[in-house]
Amino acid sequence: MERVVATLDVVNLENEVVDQLDLHDTVFAAKVNKSLLYLAVKHYRDSLRQGTHSTKTRAEVRGGGRKPWRQKGTGRARVGSSRNPLWRKGGVAHGPKPRSYAFRLPRKMLQGAMRSALSDRFASNCIRVVAEFTLPNHKTRELDQVLRKLETRRKLLIVDNGDNANLARASGNLPEVKVVSSRGVTVYDLLNSRSVVFSRKAIEKLQEGLQA
Repeated sequence: MERVVATLDVVNLENEVVDQLDLHDTVFAAKVNKSLLYLAVKHYRDSLRQGTHSTKTRAEVRGGGRKPWRQKGTGRARVGSSRNPLWRKGGVAHGPKPRSYAFRLPRKMLQGAMRSALSDRFASNCIRVVAEFTLPNHKTRELDQVLRKLETRRKLLIVDNGDNANLARASGNLPEVKVVSSRGVTVYDLLNSRSVVFSRKAIEKLQEGLQA
């Protein structure tokens, strides 16, 4: 049976407490599994790699079709092509070729890593909850004033429902602010931020999906 591990204040955009939110121990007081966190971060970063690096083998390098000198009688080492990997401007032996770095990580492992990341952020006192991000317009200045009132730190992650156009546009010119949806948040996003601000609906939806 799940237990309430703590209660977080829910504030409005003026940083005034308007309600309380219960956090469950299976999500915010889980044991931090560093191995899972490493795999989840590697899974995310590897999926972003383009893998377009390519080197030419001796068969792909131009030239080298004629034997540089005869096999015997010159006193030099025998060689069949000037494009073998030992020569300057030759091909590359066992060099990288285009490939995908992405790999599959089971869903339960990703969920376990997310619980570990949320537990780590909660233990570090990095999580804030806002009732809702209702901005009057999409101006960056308005959002910057709101974040100052909320007393957030740099490298801020904002997690909302994903359909907040004003929030998405207003955060575009803030270099250390990233906005993601509750469905799109990753372990890397959580660990790479110093402050995490959830909307109430976003954290409730995330907690519901991670409860074991």
